[in-house]
Amino acid sequence: MGVRIDDCLARMMAIPGAQRVTLVDCASGLAVAAAGREDLVDQHEDAAGATDVVRAVLTSPALSATAVGDDVEEIIVCGTDGYHLLALTGADLDGHLFVHLLLDREKGNLALARLRMRGLVDEMTEPGLSGR
Repeated sequence: MGVRIDDCLARMMAIPGAQRVTLVDCASGLAVAAAGREDLVDQHEDAAGATDVVRAVLTSPALSATAVGDDVEEIIVCGTDGYHLLALTGADLDGHLFVHLLLDREKGNLALARLRMRGLVDEMTEPGLSGR
């Protein structure tokens, strides 16, 4: 049996400083699953806003690292109180999905969060992933 999405989200919420995590379908801009504090923002509002950011980055030639294009793995937005880590899953999980992790600046460690998120996102995209 594969790894469950809800289990992966719960493990993402165990990252020090994690406040909210949302798995988002980039094609529709809808939340597939979410965990964490509900008082921060509605999961669907979160998904729609984060999708706008991901689409803007993916369609911008100015943000490509190479002349022939470069696959974007993650996007980091730094705020005064925290970080928004957007980790793209690629096309291995029924289309282009990404994970949006909101990380508290005081309680979290961005470098550690990036490493843990990449491991968990890679785990989510392995064959045999089961639904919720």
